Amino acid sequence: MIDTSRILCIGAGYVGGPTMAVVAAKCPHIRVDVVDINEARIAAWNSAELPIYEPGLDEVVRAARGRNLFFSTDIAGGIRDADIIFVSVNTPTKTFGQGAGYAADLQHWEKTARQILAHATRDKIVVEKSTLPVRTAQAMERILDGNPAGVRFDVVSNPEFLAEGSAIADLERPDRVLIGGHDTPAGRAARRIIADIYATWVPRERIIESNLWSAELSKLTANAFLAQRISSINSISALCEVTGADVDEVAYAIGTDSRVGPRFLKASVGFGGSCFKKDILNLVYICRSHGLGEVADYWESVVAINEWQQSRFVRNMLASMFNTVAGKRIALFGFAFKADTGDTRESAAIGVARQLLAERAVVVITDPKALGSVREELPEEGDRIECEIDPYRAARGAHAIAVMTEWRIYRDLDYARIFASMEKPAFVFDGRNILDHKRLHEIGFNVYALGKAPLRHV
Repeated sequence: MIDTSRILCIGAGYVGGPTMAVVAAKCPHIRVDVVDINEARIAAWNSAELPIYEPGLDEVVRAARGRNLFFSTDIAGGIRDADIIFVSVNTPTKTFGQGAGYAADLQHWEKTARQILAHATRDKIVVEKSTLPVRTAQAMERILDGNPAGVRFDVVSNPEFLAEGSAIADLERPDRVLIGGHDTPAGRAARRIIADIYATWVPRERIIESNLWSAELSKLTANAFLAQRISSINSISALCEVTGADVDEVAYAIGTDSRVGPRFLKASVGFGGSCFKKDILNLVYICRSHGLGEVADYWESVVAINEWQQSRFVRNMLASMFNTVAGKRIALFGFAFKADTGDTRESAAIGVARQLLAERAVVVITDPKALGSVREELPEEGDRIECEIDPYRAARGAHAIAVMTEWRIYRDLDYARIFASMEKPAFVFDGRNILDHKRLHEIGFNVYALGKAPLRHV
């Protein structure tokens, strides 16, 4: 029988760090070690300035760190001492070779599997926490079963369903916890051990057990369905603009239908983050690999609509500002892909900034948590971008403001003060539909919101 007193997580990123912090906080009887090859990241986890921003994360880490939560770079020692190993390494989209641009790059995952094989000296449960293609566990098992020491490994899939910005709440009060394992006595026993850990704080009825392949595929499918809803409402936002309909009213009307529901029906400049695009393209690749071309085309269109929405947003800016933004100062309010996180991966602001710079605009970016990533995400732009933490200074002398992230602080700004400091005519392009458009128009702005008729003075 495998002990459950020591858990290891390999990977201290956006998933591994918060997940293990909550496990440690809720299960003080379990020692939780989080390891990573990135020394700077581990040092940050051990400091007062954590490497990621997530509401509530500081408090959870402080409650458990040094008691039963530990961060280190000792991967070999962690593997040797652990009873249960969560694998939460990066699985980005491949940029080379077969499947480039679509398939998941599993090199870090395979390296981790081989590290586990090299250093494990007794039976363990290995938990897939990374988002992986369906049937990846089979490859993990083939690697681990090759051990000469006779160590037994039971592989379990436990995909994460966290939303950045609410990850701690999602972990503490999850809609569901999905655990997949083989439908064998050993597989069911491993599944039950992981379920018992979560049952320390999660009601049993929210813990779902399934076969291994269903769990792996459920993660990709869940993200694909959520992204599909966003692309659907964004496609309708374009129709609203040319017909005089209001996309918020349309979304509310269809969201009250119990068969549809209101979630993920908010029109925007486009979805971002580390998961949606990556997981959909992975799903597309899997479908094409199995000869399901029509299915692949359907899901690929979800990504195409998202990219089209960003381009359409910039085209509307150009058309509204007299067909040129060359030499004009444009303030982007927000650079993170969503509010309450510093994560900028696949942020809509990146694509919009690139397109504006290609039109020779002067781009200034403001964001309360993500400015440190601007140079990393736009390295080719160098000094052509100005970063400014204060939105009032960012807007000073600007011809236009474009709201890219739904930070609450942008709702509460003094827009009369901002208007007075801007070039005239002054424009607001609300890419998140979070502002009071009527009030902005009364102040003097020309207001362009997604899926709504413009409010213009010129």
